[in-house]
Amino acid sequence: MTAMDLSIHTTPLPHTDPEASLAFYRDVLGFEVRKDVGSGDMRWITLGPPGQPGTSILLAPPGADPGVTEEERRTIAEMMAKGTFGWIMLATKDLDSTFEAVQASGAEVVQEPVEQFWGDRDFAVRDPAGNLVRIQQLR
Repeated sequence: MTAMDLSIHTTPLPHTDPEASLAFYRDVLGFEVRKDVGSGDMRWITLGPPGQPGTSILLAPPGADPGVTEEERRTIAEMMAKGTFGWIMLATKDLDSTFEAVQASGAEVVQEPVEQFWGDRDFAVRDPAGNLVRIQQLR
């Protein structure tokens, strides 16, 4: 098999309130806005860490695909409300300062910084749509 030159470019996360999600990722986490397409609840917002133009998060309206049934939309909404639909893992060089800043923003803290049994130190918060955001200490 030939080696492929692949990278992770964009990962989607659903939003229920584009303005609140934009404020969280831009103002709390410091991501830069790359694209903002659509209007109202039907917005697709691409953001990413400064200095990393090849890595992005796409905040997208859940269930916007015309192939998604009403039953599937209800299931997605239920899972988002419980915080079990979308999640992402980020990393930082200074976990404690990052935690303090995120906590001070009023974000819902799920887990304070802790040494995990698998060897990583991290914390977890929920974004405004209920997506789990885990942030690990870079080693």
